[in-house]
Amino acid sequence: MGRVVSQDELIEVVGPAVRGSRKVVFTNGCFDLLHPGHIRSLEQARSLGDILVIGLNSDASVRQLKGAGRPLVPEQERAELLSGLAAVDFVTIFEEPTPRALITRLLPDVLAKGTDWNGAIVGTEEVEDAGGKVVSIELEPGYSTSGILQKIRAITPPETSPTRR
Repeated sequence: MGRVVSQDELIEVVGPAVRGSRKVVFTNGCFDLLHPGHIRSLEQARSLGDILVIGLNSDASVRQLKGAGRPLVPEQERAELLSGLAAVDFVTIFEEPTPRALITRLLPDVLAKGTDWNGAIVGTEEVEDAGGKVVSIELEPGYSTSGILQKIRAITPPETSPTRR
């Protein structure tokens, strides 16, 4: 079982100066509604090294990226769920829209991101300049938080205001 840690504690435990020969894999995301696609991609990421670290977007960061209605699950609960997965060693929360500052401090050996990511993967330059590699992970078709939300909205009637008599 993994642990939820501060960024400072993470660097003390698996930062470049102390990790030794252990290969650190880093991935990040919102993980708002945990689903099998998340679990499978995290297992793939974990298979790339010895330690899997998840950078978790804070609630404010998720709102900035996804809009006012998100996240559905608060950051501490999302972090606890992720840390309970067998593939996950550490979860740390970041406030910024991207994990660049965290990646720059951690300098993982492998930066893993799902193939659904559009554009350049944040942290690529920092990781590759330090001798690490960036890996795209194939996602499990049919799973997405947005898809789950669409299904929920499709079966949930819109709220109506009570009529006055």
